[in-house]
Amino acid sequence: MNNGLEDVIAAETRLSDVDGERGRLVIRGVSLDDLVPGGTYESVATLLLDGLMEDPVDATTLRPLLASARIDVYSYVTQLDETLLALPPVDAMRAMIARLADGQDLDTALHLMAAPAVFLPAILRLQAGQRPVAPDAALSQSADILRMTTDQMPSAEQMAALDAYLVTISDHGLNASTFASRVVASTQAGLTSSVLAAIGALKGPLHGGAPGPVLDMLDAIETGGDAQAWLTVALDRGDRLMGFGHRIYRVRDPRADALKNALAPLVRADQVNRERIALAGAVERAALALLKARKPDRPLDVNVEFYTALLLEALGFPRQAFTGVFAIGRTIGWIAHAREQALNGRLIRPRSIYTGPLPKVA
Repeated sequence: MNNGLEDVIAAETRLSDVDGERGRLVIRGVSLDDLVPGGTYESVATLLLDGLMEDPVDATTLRPLLASARIDVYSYVTQLDETLLALPPVDAMRAMIARLADGQDLDTALHLMAAPAVFLPAILRLQAGQRPVAPDAALSQSADILRMTTDQMPSAEQMAALDAYLVTISDHGLNASTFASRVVASTQAGLTSSVLAAIGALKGPLHGGAPGPVLDMLDAIETGGDAQAWLTVALDRGDRLMGFGHRIYRVRDPRADALKNALAPLVRADQVNRERIALAGAVERAALALLKARKPDRPLDVNVEFYTALLLEALGFPRQAFTGVFAIGRTIGWIAHAREQALNGRLIRPRSIYTGPLPKVA
């Protein structure tokens, strides 16, 4: 019983479309298949922000503005104290972002795009007992993220791989974190408030907190030495296989193949653990065969988490940082949705269906 409410409440957006039946993701009219090859963080950010900011910006203009914003937010790194560094990286990052000014303008958006890219590498290095690395305004967003994380200039293949990841996960319809950002934006709160709400939703294990356990699964299978046997035992226990199945996609997640393709140049350049990639391939084949046999009526295929874990591990990010790296890429989507909601929407206030007791009538 729904008391007259619609079973599905849809929200209009021009930003992205997730077609779960066909396995297709479209961002501002461009298929993911066409967007990722040659795409950069700056190019997808420009695409998503098009028409949503009072100050229009193109990809050529955005890069130096974003580099300047990274330098600005780096001044906050000195505020990373022992209390913050004792937190998980994504929580420490969120606390630092909360110190930024709240607004609706391009300057606020630029600082929010820069903040996780600067704060996360600094947090990781400080937690490892290393000194943070200051941004380099001459570099792209992806190149600078990798350099600030490892204190080494990344290879062309590594930069392209991170760009591919950030483009792939930049936006994905009305997922939990994006919905949270739109709800906050609908109150006319600023972009910082919307991003903070989104990070709070993202960190949950049912959303952005999931890629790390994919590596835990691979580690366990590598120790056991037999993918099919390990996966069979896991399914017998009723465990969920990490990296397989999706709430929306009834076929293979298109983002999985985008990230699998992004790994290929790293493999060819011998910049990744080839044995790890071979193991992942064996696990993927075994898992898909078992899932098809065990659950023939449920379309369970590879999702974005599987190759996210492999790609981010290959780029040198520790697994406890994966949710934070996800936030670096998705922040531009949250900002775009928040602006779209603030400009075109109204207060989001769903009706509730009360199921509790009623007062007694005299």
